[in-house]
Amino acid sequence: MSSTEPVATSAADPVPIKAIPVRKPGQIVAAVVVVVLVVLFVYGAATNPAYGWSTYGKYLFDTRILSGVGYTLALTVLAMIIGVVLGALLAVMRLSPNRVLRSVGWVYLWIFRGTPVYVQLVFWGLFPSIYKTIDLGIPFTVQFAHFDIQDLNAAFTFAMIGLALNESAYMAEIVRAGILSVGEGQTEASKALGMSWGQTMWRTVLPQAMRVIIPPTGNEVISMLKTTTLVTAVPYSAELYGRANDIAGVNFQPIPLLLVASTWYLAVTSVLMVGQFYVERYYSRGSSRVLTGKQLEALASAQSTGGRGQ
Repeated sequence: MSSTEPVATSAADPVPIKAIPVRKPGQIVAAVVVVVLVVLFVYGAATNPAYGWSTYGKYLFDTRILSGVGYTLALTVLAMIIGVVLGALLAVMRLSPNRVLRSVGWVYLWIFRGTPVYVQLVFWGLFPSIYKTIDLGIPFTVQFAHFDIQDLNAAFTFAMIGLALNESAYMAEIVRAGILSVGEGQTEASKALGMSWGQTMWRTVLPQAMRVIIPPTGNEVISMLKTTTLVTAVPYSAELYGRANDIAGVNFQPIPLLLVASTWYLAVTSVLMVGQFYVERYYSRGSSRVLTGKQLEALASAQSTGGRGQ
């Protein structure tokens, strides 16, 4: 018999197996118990006068609360921008072949990661007491500018600086991890093309490291939003929690005002999480091994075309 002749198959095809999923009554019981507990908690909270739902509805869209939301967002965005830029610079310093730059970067991270952010904000609140005036110019010769810190109402600025400097220490480690995730072959190829160390970092390494840097950076943005509640240590109370706390100090109803602040924090955090999802998906293009529907259709079409051509 020629090897090219088709092999005869059995006329009776095997009967397909009908898979019956195993019943798991324990999971059903657990789900029912959880749902009942959630319903009981929601009902109890809705009927409990201590929550002050009328006060909650009254102040949810109060102009002072909305103003606090705006200042909270401004603090978050500005502090994160400064923190990311300074963190990237510190990460490059940590990886620099220059020992002085590496040492300065390590000491910076040691200080700002080793002390609580609340303590740092208290320090920035006391900054006018430490440095009453600041002179800019050439030491002992020419003075270009003079600032009297005592006359400046810079609580917002000091709060932003305190948050940004603390955040930069954590962003430095995130960026450094992203840079180290890029293969050494990429760096060697860039050097072979005649690029300097700085050009290699900017043009080759950092663009590829973004895939690793973006997810934890999104988490840091959300964390920064909640960390703004600590700027009362500066003291600065125009952000969301400060506004809610000021109103609660007048009407003596802290619980509904805390619920108001929590609602806005949840709303902004939800928006940030959605944005983080799309940014991560953008930078992860080409890294996933899961084929999309169009890719599967194209692959099936190619295989069928190839099979007919044989």
